[in-house]
Amino acid sequence: MSEETFIYLFNKLRPAMERRDTNFRCVPLKKRVAIALWKLATGSEYRSVGHLFGARISTVCRCVQEFCAAAETLLIPEQIRFPDQERFKEMAAYIENRLGLPQCIGAIDGSHIPIIAPQDYHCVYFNRKGWHSIILQGVVDGKGHFWNVFTGLPGSLHDARVLRLSTLWEVASRGNHIPASTKNIAGVIFGYYILGDSAYPLQNELLKPFIDTGRLTAEQRFYNMKISRACVVVENAFGRLKGRWRCLMKRNDCAVDLVKSMVMTCCALHNLCESHGEAYESAWDPPSAAEPVLGLAQPVEEEGRDVREALMRFLNS
Repeated sequence: MSEETFIYLFNKLRPAMERRDTNFRCVPLKKRVAIALWKLATGSEYRSVGHLFGARISTVCRCVQEFCAAAETLLIPEQIRFPDQERFKEMAAYIENRLGLPQCIGAIDGSHIPIIAPQDYHCVYFNRKGWHSIILQGVVDGKGHFWNVFTGLPGSLHDARVLRLSTLWEVASRGNHIPASTKNIAGVIFGYYILGDSAYPLQNELLKPFIDTGRLTAEQRFYNMKISRACVVVENAFGRLKGRWRCLMKRNDCAVDLVKSMVMTCCALHNLCESHGEAYESAWDPPSAAEPVLGLAQPVEEEGRDVREALMRFLNS
């Protein structure tokens, strides 16, 4: 990140990171922030980071812990906010202007964050790829900024199950998830919705592609193409997130609670860098690994078929 963004971050977290512990205050605050950022950005071992900055391993550990704790208090609430009505309206207009999808406010996806097998219940963290992980579920707007993040659940869980256990689903089930703002599209009243792949349950507020059984109509195939193109924004967001903050690509040997805090912090840092226009180099992109898209893990009552059919008609008109 640029010096300007670093100073902004430093000033933002300063109130929470200033301590009275004289043994720790011998390390200047800017250096503590730099140590934590380097650890998150490179995923290097604590020993290597300590050698680079001339600090003890215990100091590096503490810098990371306190940086993430400060970020949870001051940075994350600022950078990852549930949108208000005006913000939803702006998000929908941006996506409609760029992709031709009315009332769409973003896309959802999940990603695995590697961890060392925990001592307790390690089997549930073993994912379908053959390694231990926690799951990061993220919802992004049309610019690839996260506006809802949920993480920490074991890697063995299905995406649809993670969604139903997430804060997003909890808020939606209370009926105050998204403000009422409707349009008549192809004869059906549309509210705001997000897009997801076929792993997610079809809902009025969560649309996904038609399952390709080899018998899709031309209209359904065109709809699927448009939805898939729109979902690239969340795939790119995860790629840029992990490209900048490479600790998310390496097995993290910290306790699960700290890993969760690091993941949330990295998502906030991603938004900060993106909103500040920080440069991103394609060489940072993580290796592409095609993830299999799974169907629903168990029968789930779906809704939203009328909405999806109407959007298909609209896109084909």
